[in-house]
Amino acid sequence: MPRSPLHATHEALGARFVDFSGWDMPVQYEGVLAEHNAVRDDVGVFDVSHLGRFDLQGRGSTELLRTLLCNDVARIPPGRAQYTMALNDRGGVEDDIIVWRWDDEHYWVIPNGANQAPILARFNEAAPVDVTIASLQETTALLAVQGPNAPALIEAVTGRRPGRFRVVTGSFEGREARAAGTGYTGERGGEVAVDRELGPALFQAFLDAGATACGLGARDTLRLEMGYPLWGQDLDAETSPLEADLGWVVDWDHDFVGRPSLLRIRGELPKLLVGFAMEGRQIPRHGYPVRAGSATGVVASGNFSPSLGYGIGMAYVSPPPSAADLIEVEIRGAWHPTRRITPPFLGKE
Repeated sequence: MPRSPLHATHEALGARFVDFSGWDMPVQYEGVLAEHNAVRDDVGVFDVSHLGRFDLQGRGSTELLRTLLCNDVARIPPGRAQYTMALNDRGGVEDDIIVWRWDDEHYWVIPNGANQAPILARFNEAAPVDVTIASLQETTALLAVQGPNAPALIEAVTGRRPGRFRVVTGSFEGREARAAGTGYTGERGGEVAVDRELGPALFQAFLDAGATACGLGARDTLRLEMGYPLWGQDLDAETSPLEADLGWVVDWDHDFVGRPSLLRIRGELPKLLVGFAMEGRQIPRHGYPVRAGSATGVVASGNFSPSLGYGIGMAYVSPPPSAADLIEVEIRGAWHPTRRITPPFLGKE
């Protein structure tokens, strides 16, 4: 099982580990609740070196991205990042991806860790002769620094402060530290990549500057409060971005893999991802049955929200329910009513 270049650092900090996307990664240190609150109130640092990443450059790189991904990278200038998706011919989501644009024909592509190999293979197969592609997963470490005080902390350590969905190049110990103002928590901050051997020192530098070490358990509760999808639960190869209520990520004004299929279902979706909050202290879990009027489905992602103090979740329901339909979740043999909420869940009180 692959390990992060920071594995020994996590062991020294007393981390508990879990198999995540085939990697042995820290799920928590002090505890999920404390780490979650540190990110919402101050700043936390996550090791996300399990994420995929590869360098893409050369004449034709932009057009390759436009063909293989449903958002249009030509709409952002160099120095920006973009959220997008790789679809199959049926319009299903093979992966959701962040693209960092460094220059007119120079990019970093950041797929999910479990999908690095198939997405990299897709790009290699379709790349024109002048495009070069090189994996960065084996040669770099990637850290996410998140929270209200994260931008200042990133600047203090690397000399640069990435704005939201901006990419910048700073330095750490005399070498490049590339960063994007992106993340998976809904908080300010960014993701910072350095040469693999510098990963442990960079992680420690963020801790010394005041960040709390955070594991993937807190990352999951933080992303759920924002309604951010998790590939493999909320997104998969049989589900379109339209059914995931993420139609904004589709740019219709260019040709891309899956576009004809999306056009066919755009007016009548087979299912829809809906958000909900429990009325009591019950906690909805992945796979729990859901009903809404005559429609049925299952919970895709659900958990207790540390910030809100009650259970929240997202469920696929087929056919899509009307606004008047009461959404109920079956928990241990009993049906429980919910309040329908369009994510993000935070800020709706």
